[in-house]
Amino acid sequence: MTDKQRNLVYFSIMAALLVFVGFLQSWSVSLSLLNLCLISAIMALGVNIQWGYAGLFNVGIMGFAALGGLAGVLVASKPVSEAWQVGGVGIVGGLIAGLGMIAVGVLVWRKTAHMGRRRFWLTGLAILIGYIIMRSIIDPAVMAIESVEPAKTGFLGGAGLPIILSWFVGGLFAAAAAWVVGKISLGLRSDYLAIATLGISEIIIYFLKFEDWLTRGVKNVAGLPRPVPYEVDLNKSASFQDFANNLGMQVEDASSVVVKLCYAVLFTAILLIILWLSETALRSPWGRMMRAIRDNETAASAMGKNVTWRHLQVFVLGSAVVGVAGAMLTTLDGQFTPTTYQPLRFTFLIWVMVIVGGSGNNWGSILGGFIIWFFWIEAEPMGLWLIDVLTSGMAEDHWLRLHLINSAAHMRLITMGLVLLLVLRFAPRGLIPEVKR
Repeated sequence: MTDKQRNLVYFSIMAALLVFVGFLQSWSVSLSLLNLCLISAIMALGVNIQWGYAGLFNVGIMGFAALGGLAGVLVASKPVSEAWQVGGVGIVGGLIAGLGMIAVGVLVWRKTAHMGRRRFWLTGLAILIGYIIMRSIIDPAVMAIESVEPAKTGFLGGAGLPIILSWFVGGLFAAAAAWVVGKISLGLRSDYLAIATLGISEIIIYFLKFEDWLTRGVKNVAGLPRPVPYEVDLNKSASFQDFANNLGMQVEDASSVVVKLCYAVLFTAILLIILWLSETALRSPWGRMMRAIRDNETAASAMGKNVTWRHLQVFVLGSAVVGVAGAMLTTLDGQFTPTTYQPLRFTFLIWVMVIVGGSGNNWGSILGGFIIWFFWIEAEPMGLWLIDVLTSGMAEDHWLRLHLINSAAHMRLITMGLVLLLVLRFAPRGLIPEVKR
């Protein structure tokens, strides 16, 4: 069996599993799972760009995904006019003061290069004074904004634009954060990059949780507009009712399936675009240079390549892809929930996707994204079915049976460990390993 035939078998099995879920559970569940698999595959592609192309270890994936979700709020939610009236000027003034603080800090740092240790003290003093000025402007505005009907709003809102635009804005947000992190840490050892990305991820998520004026914090932003029709509108349409009746489906079920299919088409289009761009870059001279740097930084540097600059490029590109996926996830949910971004838990899942699929291979990352997310969601119902079969001879209220049923949720972690162990044992380079060109 050739590599192409084997890869086709892998994706065919994955498609068959999704179809099996459609028949066994429902097509709505199967399509929901498909949409999440598509988003997971895009995130895995972003991590593969960083790790597979350049060997950069990013542990802050959820932070960049959260910035993508923030873009959905700032782009698509409606502006809260009352909040802008009482505190908009203060927020804008505070942000301008913050930018001025950064500019003054950089200027002082450059102008005091000849002053030795006093350079650090002067720069720190300039930043401290700027920070005090910024907070004195922005804090009263924040208090005023958060007091405007906090149960409903309590934040500035967004621009009220189509939410699809947030997919691109989310990529820009994540890329900007990655540039800052990369400029600081990419010239150091790889373990410093891991620490820096984990730290910035926690800082971003902490900020989004507690800055109510921006994202409503733990109260969440719900009701974000959709790029696809609403089920309630389809249910009221006479033509759609006839369409559902012709298919032999309930109107509510048919509308749910159609909406999820529309999401799947949009997500698939974005996935294919990113895949095409990634494959084009990988096969280009730039891609060959990145793999050469990954395999031997010393030799690449000796050949005149700026390793740090190239690492920064690929780090920003990979983070931008993760930001796009984060905005797509917020679009699918229709709400922004900062507390759901758990860096260690979901970062681990994305890394397992890349490892299982095959780092350095974009098709492998997509396959890994589908496989891992499928089993992450379906492990619990499969575990319940297995426990029910194994304990079918016991009484309904037997303590062991009840204990196993209550522990079915832990089947997710067991399944992830089992999948990872089997792949590392029988396919240590992943299911679709990197192709040496």
